[in-house]
Amino acid sequence: MIPPFTLPLLLLLSSTTTTTTLATEREPLQLWELGQLLYFDTNLSFNRTQSCATCHAPANGLADGRDNAGWKGAASLGDDGRSLGDRSAPTASYARFAPMFHQRSDGSYVGGQFWDGRAADLTEQAEGPPLNPIEMGLPNKATAIARLQENPHYITAFKAHFGDEIFNDIDLAYHAMATAIADFEQQSPLFAPFDSKYDRYLRGEYQLTPEEDLGMTLFFSQQFTNCNLCHQLQPRPGAAQELFTNYEYHNIGVPENRPLRLANGVTTLDQGLLNHPLIDDPAQAGKFKVPTLRNVAVTAPYMHNGIFKELRTVVLFYNKYNSRSPERQLNPETGQPWQAPEIEANLALTELEHGPALKDREIDALVAFMRLLTDSLYETDSGQQ
Repeated sequence: MIPPFTLPLLLLLSSTTTTTTLATEREPLQLWELGQLLYFDTNLSFNRTQSCATCHAPANGLADGRDNAGWKGAASLGDDGRSLGDRSAPTASYARFAPMFHQRSDGSYVGGQFWDGRAADLTEQAEGPPLNPIEMGLPNKATAIARLQENPHYITAFKAHFGDEIFNDIDLAYHAMATAIADFEQQSPLFAPFDSKYDRYLRGEYQLTPEEDLGMTLFFSQQFTNCNLCHQLQPRPGAAQELFTNYEYHNIGVPENRPLRLANGVTTLDQGLLNHPLIDDPAQAGKFKVPTLRNVAVTAPYMHNGIFKELRTVVLFYNKYNSRSPERQLNPETGQPWQAPEIEANLALTELEHGPALKDREIDALVAFMRLLTDSLYETDSGQQ
């Protein structure tokens, strides 16, 4: 499903002529409207086949729902139809609430965009994919700006918002493009509607099932689980507009996705936060940003490399740290023992080993609770009615 307000936009983007007609009728475009057009514009990729919405699609929880040569969601194919990434495209849902990437006084890092925080904010994030050779594939900023100037109504909108001389400076014009895209993500209710069953429950508009109620109790209780150590931002459980991430970075021991590596040819270890261009501290190796759990039920597969296909498997993965049961030491998707962490240093054992082992009923309840966090647009896709 696509939100009604985007359907006209998708039709408009089917041809430059139609887009031009819209711009003529609606000038001047507001900044977020310009950003909306740019977000869906495939002309910003080398072969004109890929846009921001390709990997962050409104129809797929703002994540990548394409088949991707059999790697659906685990990694994304680039504009060339051959290049395959090494990380799962994170959902753009609620991304606007992430704080600027920064280091705390205790030395830990928080915030930013991408799995490794290498973009400080949404604007910087939007500058990345068009120039990434395995994503949208443009060779340089000048090419991007030339593509923009193919559309006279982009020119009008850019000059209206950024000044008549904006296209005289390639760097400034490129940054302006990203600013507009970020404004769309910040302004549009598509990205943060706060209308899931959980939100409606908090407003007295939905009654939890017994299983969902148990899952919520377990999720927010540090006596029984470790979930909210990382997936609660508000100071108290049950607060409105909880984002279900503290935006911190941790190494939880995710194994390498070996089949994906065989397909994309990557041979180096994914060092996570240590890959950030401004970080050279080995203590950050293997750490990745805690993702939001909003829309988690419709954005499989899971973890930064898409190693797990099912949400229940993710809960069992965490549970293995606290269970002595031989059965719990097996990955249910493979029937084999859980693989070793890709990066064995810096494991967040304090958090991972917090709480008792969970029973099947409790695991199922946690999954049921996380399904509650699905925006109403996607409730059917998450198995909810």
